[in-house]
Amino acid sequence: MNPRNFFAELKRRNVYKVAVAYAVVGWLVIQISSTVLPTFHAPEWVAQTLVVLVALGFPIALVLAWAFELTPEGIKRADEVAPDESITRKTGRKLVGITVALAVIAAGLFAFQWLRPTSSPTLRQSEAAKSSATPAPLIPEKSIAVLPFENLSRDKENAYFAEGIQDEILTRLAKMAALKVISRTSTQKYKSTPENLREVGKQLGVANLLEGSVQRVANAVHVNVQLIRVATDEHLWAESYNRKLDDIFAVEGEVAGAIAEALNARLSGAEKAILAQKPTNNSAAYDAYLWGVAQYWHSASQDEQEAAVRSFEEATRLDPQFAEAWAALSRSHSVIFFHSDVTPTRRKAAEDALAEATRLRPDLAETQLARGYFQYWVLHDYKGALEMMRQLRNSWPSNPEIHQVIAFISARLGLWQESIESIDRVIALSPRELFPRSQAILRAPTRHNALEP
Repeated sequence: MNPRNFFAELKRRNVYKVAVAYAVVGWLVIQISSTVLPTFHAPEWVAQTLVVLVALGFPIALVLAWAFELTPEGIKRADEVAPDESITRKTGRKLVGITVALAVIAAGLFAFQWLRPTSSPTLRQSEAAKSSATPAPLIPEKSIAVLPFENLSRDKENAYFAEGIQDEILTRLAKMAALKVISRTSTQKYKSTPENLREVGKQLGVANLLEGSVQRVANAVHVNVQLIRVATDEHLWAESYNRKLDDIFAVEGEVAGAIAEALNARLSGAEKAILAQKPTNNSAAYDAYLWGVAQYWHSASQDEQEAAVRSFEEATRLDPQFAEAWAALSRSHSVIFFHSDVTPTRRKAAEDALAEATRLRPDLAETQLARGYFQYWVLHDYKGALEMMRQLRNSWPSNPEIHQVIAFISARLGLWQESIESIDRVIALSPRELFPRSQAILRAPTRHNALEP
């Protein structure tokens, strides 16, 4: 085909106009979804998938515009329509009109996003000068990231057990006010023993890393941990634990306590009491609990959430006094209620598990977290949930979930400054996650307005 004829045919079949219209629609869909999806707490992969689908749809739209034509009798192949019967010119005019209307909407959205925060050029310039003159924040000496523990067991299905030990140690550390502890969701992206520790420490914003491995053989468990100073590769502390499964609970508290001592982190009496606590004396119940925790963290579907529920139910059946398991069970039911199963049965299940956790350990941070989520996800009692999360922020300072919920509820209630500060805290504790950063961008207009005189 002659190139001139080819390009003329592209124009006649409205391929150019379809390309422009699709680009405008695609941009609008992505921009609107980036604002709407976080409101429903959709996982990060939903927005990423949407972007990929929009990109993949572009060439498909162009092929369809070339191959098919809209006629009064319906859609037909373009080569089956005679030139004198074609209505592409009429269709093209409609397409231009629609595209112009959408472009106006897109321009309005763009103007809202970019022009509204800018109160004055002078203010922007002064802010830029201030940020360029301010040195990068120093990494706190008492900051730590717990890297994924390596599973050395022959049975690779025991990986959940190693993850559970890591998570329990991290949870105890995160309750220490003197430490900055990076979230599990940011550390799980790394290997158990990365080669470039300095780079990992820089990316996570910590001065120390904890590496570990877990080997389980029948009823025997071997745990090896080492605390490393990132800047010097110095081993500040290392220890190996050989325990029976029935006595594994104490290891997590011992490790957390030794880390606090190595980092000269002063602990309060309440924090020392947390390290000494044993969640259960039933090893089988604890095993089921760890399996449920692994399912909960890796959950990407309701089936996996239901699997977590079954594991927590098994843990509570084996040890009815296991308060952490009751709290985790309530929280899992609340998650499913919020996302997919808004039924009285699911609500009652979450409420009953919460009541049992409260009866056993009302002072337990996990119980209070489950109550906050029940108020937020199930009851929609935003003020009550916010107050609960504010209290938890003091007793569980390095838990990014708590700060994130505070940010969401504060924004819902119009408390923008608290929302901004909470999102900043989430970013500090979860530096490798994109979702909190997207939330910070969405709150940028309010952040700028807060600087206005």
